[in-house]
Amino acid sequence: MENTVDFVKGQCTAMLGQAFIYNRGHRVFDLGQVTFYEDRNFQGRSYECMSDCGDFSSYLSRCHSCRVESGCWMMYDHPNYMGNGYFFRKGEYADYMSMFGMSNCIRSCRMIPMHRGSYRMRIYERENFMGQMYEMMDDCDNVMDRYRMSHCQSCHVMDGHWLMYEQPHYRGRMSYFRPGEYRSFSNMGGMRFMSMRRIMDSWY
Repeated sequence: MENTVDFVKGQCTAMLGQAFIYNRGHRVFDLGQVTFYEDRNFQGRSYECMSDCGDFSSYLSRCHSCRVESGCWMMYDHPNYMGNGYFFRKGEYADYMSMFGMSNCIRSCRMIPMHRGSYRMRIYERENFMGQMYEMMDDCDNVMDRYRMSHCQSCHVMDGHWLMYEQPHYRGRMSYFRPGEYRSFSNMGGMRFMSMRRIMDSWY
């Protein structure tokens, strides 16, 4: 059975458990779909989500497993996209807390739109776009080795969606950055980002 609704200037079509956006008859990108479960191994009550959700508490009192049917997502262990962030792509997560070493279960989620095209981001040594500046168009596994920057404290994402990590080689805590200006990382728990990578369309 097909369920079709209008979506901005195109259409959003859900069929056979998958969702796409079409614009003038052409598929543009996948929408996300994830199902959360109260207990491990996909047991207990469930909640299906196809967009950002700032607080699960009205749907589930707890969440210990999930199935990502499509899309890429950032999951957070506090409501309103706060706390530690974790990147999830398509797959089954029967006990994600053990898998990621999480001490708290997921409380909110944000869908990451698919991006096709160029990637561009400027990173700055100091807050408010001050100090050394480097423009990036690809992944960087170690800011210190490549640019001789001990850390960066602000950035401007022009194109694409990115993940930034507090340690080299994409390790440690991470944050998700979409296009926009980020004048200070001081409100991100004092994180100093040492590596960053693009969220590629091949991940969807």
